[in-house]
Amino acid sequence: MISSIDQGVSSGEQLRRPSAVRFIVLLGLVSLFADMTYEGARSAIGPYLGILGAGGAVVGFVAGFGEFLGYALRLLSGYLSDRTGSYWAITIAGYALSLSAVPLLALAGHWEIAALLIVAERAGKALRNPARDAMLSHAASQTGLGWGFGLHGALDQTGAILGPFIVSAMFLFDGAYQNGFAVLALPAVLAMSLLAGARHVYPRPHDLGVAPPQLLAGRFPRLFWIYVAATGLVAAGYADFPLIAFHFGKTGVFSPVWIPVLYSFAMAADAAASFFLGRLFDRIGIGAMALATSLSALSAPFAFFGGPALAICGLVFWGIGMGAQSSVMRAAIAPFAPASMRGTAYGIFNAVYGFCWFAGSSLLGILYEWSLAALAATSLLLQIAAVGILLLVARARSGGTPAGGI
Repeated sequence: MISSIDQGVSSGEQLRRPSAVRFIVLLGLVSLFADMTYEGARSAIGPYLGILGAGGAVVGFVAGFGEFLGYALRLLSGYLSDRTGSYWAITIAGYALSLSAVPLLALAGHWEIAALLIVAERAGKALRNPARDAMLSHAASQTGLGWGFGLHGALDQTGAILGPFIVSAMFLFDGAYQNGFAVLALPAVLAMSLLAGARHVYPRPHDLGVAPPQLLAGRFPRLFWIYVAATGLVAAGYADFPLIAFHFGKTGVFSPVWIPVLYSFAMAADAAASFFLGRLFDRIGIGAMALATSLSALSAPFAFFGGPALAICGLVFWGIGMGAQSSVMRAAIAPFAPASMRGTAYGIFNAVYGFCWFAGSSLLGILYEWSLAALAATSLLLQIAAVGILLLVARARSGGTPAGGI
């Protein structure tokens, strides 16, 4: 169990809003450098696997399985973080695993080895995220959940903008992705250094939290499960970027050197959407997630059917959806969960989300080999179905429906 506390702050005492903001910013900077590392690699994974001999179905399966494992393991990670109170230890171990896997991609000579490292990076993310999000939710309760998660998401995605530029620059310099993966070791080291500093300054971040009202320990309200089902539909219908990048490379819509740059462009839309949607969430609640999903549903038809101009529009919609998933989707979990079950709630949410992402990504990869029209229609319909459920949850919450049912 974590012990000690910041100097001058007694156990159980809520820290002031400025301290909560500093904690959110510090974790955001950790995520900035971490995202610079693994999103830089992710921007090139599709074409890189293709260079190493993988086909479209393999790319879709590897991306989907990595996401599945990266989310399914969060069920165990979230439970363990609540059970043991070792939020920091679990967070640090997860970051160490994921950030060490990326530079090793430079040494992968076969797609099977690269796939294993991709899965390892996702597993590390699975280990850390429920514990980190639980700590973040306590601080964000001081600032507004949407604002806190939105700010963290915007900083996170700033790293996702910069990382692909590094990989693209290295590719432009020598025509190979390996050196780009190797250079990403630098932001990985910076992320781990900042994380160690955050652990030293804020050893008990749950003391920042404001407990959600009218929640019973030991159970989740029915709306929690309905909301989680809606997020699963969003995940199932979302085309992963490696498959989109594979399509760009295969069809020649964009040359390989521009694909990481386009990913950075999508991440810029992601960062802007994270902060804007986070603030909107604090005003209108889950309706902000429904709005973002309505826009992101257009990403697959535009990206897979358009020329360069429509494909760029598709990436903007894709980035908006990712921004919602990195801010609003996570922020909405905290009000459903008692403080003592926050890690478990994030673990359940992420496990369902990841299973659906795996199933959907694998299906979309298979559909890509068969019919682009079927791929686009499947992606669109699943996300539109999610919008309907999200609106149902939003109406139930705004109408004052009891937490236990609708």
